[in-house]
Amino acid sequence: MPDFSFPSSDGIHTVQAVQWLPEHPPRGVVQLVHGISEHMGRYAPFARFLTDHGFAVCGHDHLGHGRTARGPEEYGFLGEQDGWNYLVQDVRALRERMGEIFPGIPYVLFGHSMGSFVARTYLIRWPGTLDGCILSGTGQEKAPLVAFGKAASRLLCALRGPNTRSKLITDLSLGAYNRQFRPNRTQNDWISRDEAVVDAYNADPLCQFVPTVGMFRDMMEGLQFIGNPNNVSRMDPNTPILLCSGDQDPVGSCGKGVERVAALFRAAGVKDLTVRLYPGGRHEILNEQNREEVYADLLHWLEAHLPR
Repeated sequence: MPDFSFPSSDGIHTVQAVQWLPEHPPRGVVQLVHGISEHMGRYAPFARFLTDHGFAVCGHDHLGHGRTARGPEEYGFLGEQDGWNYLVQDVRALRERMGEIFPGIPYVLFGHSMGSFVARTYLIRWPGTLDGCILSGTGQEKAPLVAFGKAASRLLCALRGPNTRSKLITDLSLGAYNRQFRPNRTQNDWISRDEAVVDAYNADPLCQFVPTVGMFRDMMEGLQFIGNPNNVSRMDPNTPILLCSGDQDPVGSCGKGVERVAALFRAAGVKDLTVRLYPGGRHEILNEQNREEVYADLLHWLEAHLPR
C-alpha cells in the first residue's frame, strides 16, 4: 500500500504516493516520475539502491495509473480537459511536500518516458526549484508529427469522447515502437532486452491497459509545449541535466530524438548538460541487461552534483 496520499490538482482524485528512506538523514532527495501505462511500484529496486547510498526517494502514481486510478475504467484517462496540467501540478505538489519534510538538502527530479516529458514541463514552469534533473527514455518527435497526433486525437475526442480508446491511435504511437524489433516475441519487446523484465511487465495488471484518446491528446499538447524553443528558454540554465537512454530506444528515435532534446537545451543556454546513450539499450534503461552499470552511472552523476 502507498505510504501517503495527497489531493490531486484535478480536485477529484487522491494521489497515492510512496517514499523510501535511508537509515540516516538523507543527503539528497530524488523524486521519481513514472511513464505511461506503468506505476511507481516498478521503481522499487532503483529506489532501494538510492536509499542504500543515502538518498531519500519518493514518487506517486499519476492520474489514470496504478493506485491513484479508482478502478480499471479510469486507467489511461487523465481528465476531460487539461490533463497534462494536472499531471505536472501533482508533481509540483509532491515536490513542495517533500521540500517541507527535508528542507535545505539537494532535490533532483528523475522522469522516465512520459514522466520525462512531465519533468521537462516542470523545468519550464518552475525554474530554479530543482538542484538537478535526470531524463530517462526521453525524446522529441518532429513538430509536424506531433501536430498530426494532436489533431487526430482531438478529433476522436470530439467524435467519441475523451475517455474512449482507439486501436488506430495506439497502433500509430505505442504500437509502432515494437516494429524495429521484429520478429517480436511479445507486444512489448521494445522496453528491454531482458525477457524476464518484459514478461513481468506483460503480467502486471497495472500495466495492461490502452490509453484513452484523451490521454493521447493531453500528451501531444505536452510535447508541443516542451518542444517550443520559446518555452524551453524559460528553464533555469543553471540546473544540471542528465539525458540517459538506450541507443535502440524507439521513444528517443534511437538517439536522434535525444539529441534533438539536447540541442533544445543547449540553445536555451543550459550550462551543465550530459548525454549518455547506452549501446544496444532499449526503452527502460533501469531494467536493461546492464542495469548495474546504469545504476552506478546515475549514482556517480548525483554525487558529482551534490553541493560540496
